[in-house]
Amino acid sequence: MLNQVVLVGRLTKDLETHILEDGRKVSTIYVAVQRPYKNVDGNYDTDFVKCSVWEGLSTLIEPYCQKGTMIALKGRIQSYKKEIQEKSYTMIEVVAERISYLKDTKETVETEDKNT
Repeated sequence: MLNQVVLVGRLTKDLETHILEDGRKVSTIYVAVQRPYKNVDGNYDTDFVKCSVWEGLSTLIEPYCQKGTMIALKGRIQSYKKEIQEKSYTMIEVVAERISYLKDTKETVETEDKNT
């Protein structure tokens, strides 16, 4: 089986970092990814993807992740159940394993989670 995702897009807001009860650190980022084709109106649609960044990788990206930053993200899809107004929903997010910062210049900075 293969569960691998690669996204290239811009962050829609600054990352949100939380320390869980067991002491683990997790950050949430939202990546805007433009679709490669036009809709019936002749415009490109954009998907907004929730991504979780855990532990060491979360610490590494904190100084660099601001709204508008263009990144390339490699990770895996993870699903979970969530109750909203007594109705159960299956939610999907991407768990980041590697993040590269893409700039307008040719310089890129890479970070990788050494625990995966």
